[in-house]
Amino acid sequence: MTTDANTYVMDEAVGETRLDHGTQAVLGKPLNRYEGALKVSGRAPYAYEHLAGEDVAYGFMVTAGIGKAKIRSIDTSKAEAAPGVLAVIAGDRVLRASALPMAPAAQTIDGQVFHYGQPLALVVAETFEAARHAASLVKTIYEPGEGRYSLRDHLEDATNPGPGAMQPDNLRGDFEAAFAAAEIQFDETYTTPSHSAAPMEPHAAVAKWDGDKLTIWSSCQLLETNVIQIANGVGVPVENVHLLSPYVGGGFGSKLGIGPDAVLAALGARAAGKPVKVALSRQHVFQTTSRRSETIQRVRIGTTKEGRITALAHENFVTNSPGNSFFEPVAISTVFLYAGENRQITHRLAETDVLMTASVRAPGEAVGMLSLESAMDELAIRLNLDPIEFRKLNEPEVAPQDELPFSSRKLLECYDEGARRFGWENRPKKPASRREGEWWIGYGMAAASRSHQLMKSSAEVELAPDGRATVRTAMTDIGTGSYTILQQITAEMLGLSPEHVTVLLGDTDLPPSSGSGGSWGANSAGSSVYLACEDLVKALAKRLDVDASDLTLKDGQAIAGNRRIPFHEILEGGTLTGRGTIEPGKTAETTHQASYGAHFCEVGVNAVTGETRVRRLLTVAAAGRILNEKTATSQCYGGQIWGIGSALAEELVIDPRTGLLVNHDLGEYHVPVNADVPQLDVVFLEERDTAASLLAGKGLGELALAGVGAAITNAIYNACGVRVRNYPATLDKVLAGLPDA
Repeated sequence: MTTDANTYVMDEAVGETRLDHGTQAVLGKPLNRYEGALKVSGRAPYAYEHLAGEDVAYGFMVTAGIGKAKIRSIDTSKAEAAPGVLAVIAGDRVLRASALPMAPAAQTIDGQVFHYGQPLALVVAETFEAARHAASLVKTIYEPGEGRYSLRDHLEDATNPGPGAMQPDNLRGDFEAAFAAAEIQFDETYTTPSHSAAPMEPHAAVAKWDGDKLTIWSSCQLLETNVIQIANGVGVPVENVHLLSPYVGGGFGSKLGIGPDAVLAALGARAAGKPVKVALSRQHVFQTTSRRSETIQRVRIGTTKEGRITALAHENFVTNSPGNSFFEPVAISTVFLYAGENRQITHRLAETDVLMTASVRAPGEAVGMLSLESAMDELAIRLNLDPIEFRKLNEPEVAPQDELPFSSRKLLECYDEGARRFGWENRPKKPASRREGEWWIGYGMAAASRSHQLMKSSAEVELAPDGRATVRTAMTDIGTGSYTILQQITAEMLGLSPEHVTVLLGDTDLPPSSGSGGSWGANSAGSSVYLACEDLVKALAKRLDVDASDLTLKDGQAIAGNRRIPFHEILEGGTLTGRGTIEPGKTAETTHQASYGAHFCEVGVNAVTGETRVRRLLTVAAAGRILNEKTATSQCYGGQIWGIGSALAEELVIDPRTGLLVNHDLGEYHVPVNADVPQLDVVFLEERDTAASLLAGKGLGELALAGVGAAITNAIYNACGVRVRNYPATLDKVLAGLPDA
């Protein structure tokens, strides 16, 4: 039998739930990954690995070797004549594939090249090697245009982009007057370069037609919108497309929208008359998917002599390609992190003829807090205040922009716990005062924050006669632990061992889900699974003729009225299915919801070479209920390592002459390797945020990145007196300002 659907709108904070009195004691525990053994043994198939052993063809893209042009002709004749070639596809539908992730309707293609590396054609052949060779035979004649490749050169053309992840302008009071009257004035400009998400698994897709029905295996984060994008790109009704992404090898925002691989694989399969596989090369991933915007950020802060902020401005310039209105929400945390009555927070978007920009892990905070938290450190030093004390002095009682109460906020506790654990009292009192051999030693810290979102999500949970449960939802697992967390929630709610819970994800035939992105996935999908399990609890209670509140479920048995009855006896050979849907409600409008933390870092700066080594890194976080301590810690490790890269290495270099992303592979785009990463430390504070989700949890994955880079560059200043405002802090920038050894 099937119970009635169970929909819950988050209109008010929840009280205690069954999770607060769980008898199975599995939620929150550091359980190993549900799918871990499958992944390490190669039995978890990623997108490109589907249809193994079947008769398939392979596609390889032809991309533009120019940044701005009109295409005069594409000669595919030599490619079509090459051995093993089955089809060559060109034309506006191929060009449009590169514009799909964000704004397909906004792009007027008409034979135009909008960025270097834009897909122009797809060659389909019997083997990958044949397709790659034939792609090199395609000849394109361009009518070059005048390209815009530098943000700094086009600031005068920047405009208000309109609403996005936040309002572009957040104004309060009279900033200019308050800043002019401030006793202490701080005014500095910071820059951050473009970044690539560079997921370990390249974007890839396998497409198979069955009549007019299309099945796509692809690497996607948000199936509900991705399937629509694929249908639009291919030109078929969305109900004719079945999208599957059971395992995703990292996304970090680059797979929120689709890459060109999925649409091109479908077009290629239709032309070749057989399934087609398309995997982007690493260079293609860098040049044809999406990237994080470079930014120019001016931070102005006015304070009293005692250090109270009276005026705060964070003015930002970002970029995107023509027709794409997405803007990096640089100051998304500046809006609420510190007090100050007079505020001027703005974003302006300049168009450039470079690969589109989109969300990359912690969009906004990842780059905005590099400047804000550096500025707070600089100003604390100018005021002769400890950086923690300066931040505490400006801790707001309510959200300073709109005066909403915080749903929960343990930022001060994070400062105190981090300082105690790290030994902050031992921080060098002034730069270049502690030396170990060739190394200057310094400490730095920064706040961490990440806005929380709850998204609509649905799930169903089936309880079988043998007492096993199966969870079904179109949620994705991008390496964050979705399988494991949903298994734990179900096991806790139904009184089952985790081994008796099967989780099915990543399939548009399953109940629609929030997907993975924006740090909303675990608590959104998890809340829908909670509701589906609650539906089952009510059905079991009805079978036993007791109130659900009087029913205890443990070890596959129902306990009520001095009776202990195994599930298989209650089900009598049948099954029960519970359904649940969570929707955001009034709590998102009446409270300000965010996760908070603090990062503490010790660095060594080489007095001869200017090299920086991170020696210790501690993150203390408060993100509501932690659903799995091990996967949560792993998320934070990833954020900390990414923060090291943002501070010291990551920089996507754009050739200002052509728009080419010069360092478009992992040989030249530098990310931290094992030797760059010290032993990491992560601490979670006990917290429940009952306004944020039914699980009382909040987003975590992106919180762990926000602010890390600033803690590192603040430590560099404390070590040697060099303040780097143009990220990353490569050794040449540090070396130029080092004190005489």
